[in-house]
Amino acid sequence: MSVHTGHTDWCARGHHCGLGEHRASPITVAFPRAGTGVLTRVGDSNGRQYAEIRMRVALPSDDAKARRQLIALLTRLPGLVEGPKA
Repeated sequence: MSVHTGHTDWCARGHHCGLGEHRASPITVAFPRAGTGVLTRVGDSNGRQYAEIRMRVALPSDDAKARRQLIALLTRLPGLVEGPKA
């Protein structure tokens, strides 16, 4: 963190941060045939850092298949977020 500005080296500064947090410039990723994702590194006023992730996932037009895909997403996401087991 810079002593002069109070911003971390990765902070985008300006309008990106506020309300007691620092935010990096968002990174947008395209997943071929699947959708897009936006990843932003965020640091709160206590120094804790987070990965803020927004995803837009293409769902099948068939409702039953779309529900299965949503269930798969919700089932697999916790393992990615929690990281490796100790």
